Amino acid sequence: MTGTAAIIGGGVIGGAWAARFLLMGWDVRLFDPDPEADRKMAEVMENARWALPMLYERALPAEGRLTRVATVAEAVEGVDYIQESVPERLDVKHRVYAEIEVTNRSAPIGSSTSGFKPSELREGLATGGRLLVAHPFNPVYLLPLVEVVPGDGADADILRRATGILEAIGLFPLHVRKEIDAHIADRFLEAVWREALWLIKDGVATTEEIDESIRMGFGLRWAQMGLFDTYRCAGGEGGMAHFIAQFGPALSWPWTKLMDVPELTPELIETIGAQSDAQSGDLTLRELERVRDRNLVAMMRALKGQNSAAGAHIAKHEALLPPASPSQFTTIRRTIPIDWTDYNGHMNEGRYGQVFSDACDSVMKMVGADSAYIADGLSYFTVETNVKYLAETHAGEAVIVDTEVILAEGKKLKLHHVMKRETDGEVLATCDQFCLHVSLETRKSCPPREDVAAGLARLTAAAAQHKET
Repeated sequence: MTGTAAIIGGGVIGGAWAARFLLMGWDVRLFDPDPEADRKMAEVMENARWALPMLYERALPAEGRLTRVATVAEAVEGVDYIQESVPERLDVKHRVYAEIEVTNRSAPIGSSTSGFKPSELREGLATGGRLLVAHPFNPVYLLPLVEVVPGDGADADILRRATGILEAIGLFPLHVRKEIDAHIADRFLEAVWREALWLIKDGVATTEEIDESIRMGFGLRWAQMGLFDTYRCAGGEGGMAHFIAQFGPALSWPWTKLMDVPELTPELIETIGAQSDAQSGDLTLRELERVRDRNLVAMMRALKGQNSAAGAHIAKHEALLPPASPSQFTTIRRTIPIDWTDYNGHMNEGRYGQVFSDACDSVMKMVGADSAYIADGLSYFTVETNVKYLAETHAGEAVIVDTEVILAEGKKLKLHHVMKRETDGEVLATCDQFCLHVSLETRKSCPPREDVAAGLARLTAAAAQHKET
């Protein structure tokens, strides 16, 4: 599913919304009066283009077209979806919605608000039933969660359309069943944030020590298991009931000051700011974002390998992406992920084997030796490979693999793969691969099925003709 989206407000959140839509093949019209909007959007897109494709094993759709417009009316006219990400002021949001309603009265409107409820946002709108809270998490182009709060009076058809669009661009819409201030996730974040402020004010911990307690401990557990499953494990064989019975009494102890916020005096703000700046070292904002994105990609890819948590969601979304249609020569089109690189900063040699193995699988599918063929007890086994490493391959680079069938005689199959950088065509590596057709029942070589042999013969002839021309 693709279309045109209007992004109203191009700050940290709005710009990342635009990036996710663009990289999932949508055209985007961006309205933002900030004179620096073009520069900021270009920097967000640079990070997003580098990071998001690395989550997937196949190429993303062709990038959509970004158009910067001068008015809200230009942004929303005729679009399929509208996302509002203007500052958290109700009067500003109401003014924007009124402008939207003059020009577009049918597209779903999602608000990125982290605090306002749908009933507050809809005040004064004739088409308020199409306005929903669609609260994402930074960076929107990587993290899948979006809290969808329809509230009372929401248009059921609009809710279905909006949810379908959000799923199509790879997000995980979490339906918040009741209106509540700050929705779900931010209420947890606010509780932790309050406690952290007290720990700093009371001199118990620095910003770095607090962050270390999260990233070295419970943050890792929460990333893949959440809160309740984590405590379910902590309950041992007795489960959650045992955990609550054992630790529940501690809830009445004076451990926290959750409902009491320290006064944010100039001194406290200066202390927090100085500690935070020292913690980040000499990294610029964009460098810090790149560190964040590298870590998020690596963690989510690890979860994807286990088909768990956010990784399971990415794998599910990947299956919905249109596969690159392999030609008789181009068999792979993908982006090199961060976890494929080693201590030298370029792709590990074992991953070249993965790429060329995937290219071979692509040829197999082209000629009918697919999963059904394997289920029938027939397949090809690799007997020998010869890989030549010709240039460095780095994380974030888009690559293609061209494959030729050199020989397909009886049970013998020889393939020649050439991996190139897509941006300039430089050859990064080549691989000569020799395979034998086998029976999975006897585990011995045997001739392929006639239709598969015929398909391979066509590709062999095409390769020979291609060389002649």
